[in-house]
Amino acid sequence: MNTPEDIDLHLLRQLEREPRLNQRGLARRLGLSLGKLNYCVRALVGKGLVKISTFRRSDNKLAYAYLLTPVGLQEKSRLTIAFLRRKQEEYERLQVEIAQLQAEVESLGPEHPTQAASDATRDAP
Repeated sequence: MNTPEDIDLHLLRQLEREPRLNQRGLARRLGLSLGKLNYCVRALVGKGLVKISTFRRSDNKLAYAYLLTPVGLQEKSRLTIAFLRRKQEEYERLQVEIAQLQAEVESLGPEHPTQAASDATRDAP
């Protein structure tokens, strides 16, 4: 999760899967501080992407459920498509870079110490 959009997407996905998960649990799952998560949830509520509803837990205490609104579902779809495109582009760039590096290593020849290390790594079980 690098960008604010990535955080929003992961948060929306998690809320859709487990709307009754508390903020502490959400923060733990997403690798965010509780304060950062609270800020992000409030921002999503402010944008109209998430609605907070209360329910009574089995121990008779009030708890919150975070429900995606129709606009939230649309935004999650938009963010998912953008995220997937970015990752596919990144993957394609990595494939090109890996091919270039492999060609560079192969051009060094089998006697070069780097090539021997590469061969040992590739042949390891």
